[in-house]
Amino acid sequence: MTPKYTSVESTVSSNSDISDVEDNFKMIAENVTISYGDHPAVKDITMKFKEKSVTALIGPSGCGKTTFLRCLNRMHDMTKSAKVEGKVMIDGIDLYSKEIDPIYHRRKVGMVFQKPNPFPTMSIFDNVTAGLRLNGVRDKKILNEIVEDTLKMAYLWDEVKSDLKKPAVELSGGQQQRLCIARALAIQPEVLLMDEPASALDPIATQKIEETITELKKDFTIIIVTHNMQQAVRVSDYTGFMYLGDLVEFRETKKLFTDPKNELTAKYVQGQFG
Repeated sequence: MTPKYTSVESTVSSNSDISDVEDNFKMIAENVTISYGDHPAVKDITMKFKEKSVTALIGPSGCGKTTFLRCLNRMHDMTKSAKVEGKVMIDGIDLYSKEIDPIYHRRKVGMVFQKPNPFPTMSIFDNVTAGLRLNGVRDKKILNEIVEDTLKMAYLWDEVKSDLKKPAVELSGGQQQRLCIARALAIQPEVLLMDEPASALDPIATQKIEETITELKKDFTIIIVTHNMQQAVRVSDYTGFMYLGDLVEFRETKKLFTDPKNELTAKYVQGQFG
C-alpha cells in the first residue's frame, strides 16, 4: 500500500551525513534536477560518492532512482524531452560542461543495465572488445590481455576461457550479465553504474554478481540501483533512499537501515510500503 505522502519536501532536511572530512570523493552530483517536459522526476539532489566504494540507491518504483543514475552517464542526452540541471562532477570536472565530449565521458563512467544485453551476433571475445575496437584498438596482444583481465575481474574467465569464440547468447543469464560487466570494464572506466544488475537472475547467479561487485570496489567507484534492500545491505557502503524524486536520506548503509533519521526512511526499510 502506498503511504499517504504527497510530498516529502517538509521532511527532507540534513538528509546526508556523508562526511566531508575525507576529501576522496570520486563523483559529486550537485543540485541535480531532471525533468521530462514540465514534469520534474528528480528534484535538487546532491550526493557525494566516495572513491572505491559502493553506493546503493533504494526506494519504491517510480521514485527516480534509475532516472538519477542515467544522468551520471549523460544518457538523458539521448532523450529529447529530458532536461538536466545542476552539476555532475568527476575529479572536479563538470561532465555537463559544453566543453566535455559525452563520448569521452562515457569512457570514464561505465553502465550495466537491468537485463543482460550482450551483442547477440558476437562471440564472448568480440563482446568484450567491441568498445575497444570502436576506439581504435586493434593490437591482438592488447585485446587478448584486456579480455582475460576483465573476464577475471567479472569472475567469468574460468567458465569461458576454453571457448571465447562461443556466441555470447549461449551463456546462462548470470554469465551474460557478468559478460556485460566485463564489457563495461574493458574500456577502463573509473565509475561503474549498475541498474538492478541482478533483478532478472536466479539466487545463485545473484550471489555471483554480488561477489563480483564486492571485489570490483577495490578498484572502482560503484553506484547501484536495487529494489532488494537485503542486497543493498550486503554489497553497499552507503545508501540513498529516494521517494517521489527527492533524496530523503543518504547515510552509511548500516546506519540508514538500523537507525534511520527520517520517519519515511524507517517505514520503507521496515517494509511498511514498497
